[in-house]
Amino acid sequence: MNEILQYTVQGLAAGSFYALAALGLAVIFGVLGVVNFAHGACYMLGAITAAVLQDLMGLSFWWALLVVPLVLFAFGVLMERLLVRWLLQLDPLYNFLLTFGLSLVLVDLVKRQYGVSGLPYTRPDLLTGQLVLGGLRLPTYQVFVFLFSVLVCVVVWQVMTRSRLGMVVRAATERPDLARALGVNVSRWVTPVFGFGIALAGLAGVLAAPFRAITADMGSNFIIILFAVVVIGGLGSIVGAVVAGFLVGLVETFGQAYAEAYAQIVIFVLMAVVVLVRPAGLFGREEMA
Repeated sequence: MNEILQYTVQGLAAGSFYALAALGLAVIFGVLGVVNFAHGACYMLGAITAAVLQDLMGLSFWWALLVVPLVLFAFGVLMERLLVRWLLQLDPLYNFLLTFGLSLVLVDLVKRQYGVSGLPYTRPDLLTGQLVLGGLRLPTYQVFVFLFSVLVCVVVWQVMTRSRLGMVVRAATERPDLARALGVNVSRWVTPVFGFGIALAGLAGVLAAPFRAITADMGSNFIIILFAVVVIGGLGSIVGAVVAGFLVGLVETFGQAYAEAYAQIVIFVLMAVVVLVRPAGLFGREEMA
């Protein structure tokens, strides 16, 4: 029983990265209709930026949680203003190819600057060791990652459901055509929403920095699984992105524990089953399928 609980915590921690990044990817897709293949590279940039700031400026993990998402937000704004927006009126395939090419460029630039070996990152002392709950020992950092990610998702959800700004952004995210018909200027929210989505990917990267190897290629496998998360949850669905993120984290962790050779395959089998039963995803609307 203890073993199952430990794997559950590990799975929820791994799912936290997917949930945060998928939340950003879902928001971007909902507002712009852009499948941002560079999302994995932005996740990588979040981890790389945290490591570089710690090495050069001694910036602690706690400050990185605040500073790095702001840096990635600015990067996302520039990315949308300089590149993405010029292709919005064309077939979505063009922006997919653009972001795919951008991800290759970013990965190559990081490799040229920092090589292919992993960058070191020091875990904060407060989050080292284990939490002892009765007879159960849980890694402190993994518990923190899960709780922090849930807090971020809850805050984002509260803002989107309880504030006028949030309701406008949510309407532009989930039903852009209807929002336009009601007089909402969806284009006004495109740039900040895109930057916000990229910032969430960067935040996921910061959380991953003390937990996973920080390399230029860390986003390559991540983006593939992330697309599976978004498909399972439902394209453009915010709730679906979060729920599917944690679900995939659990599936991946238990797969690695009990059938390591098939861990990745199980995720895509799950995706195939969901698509067969509900083509729009678990929380997607059928008209989006």
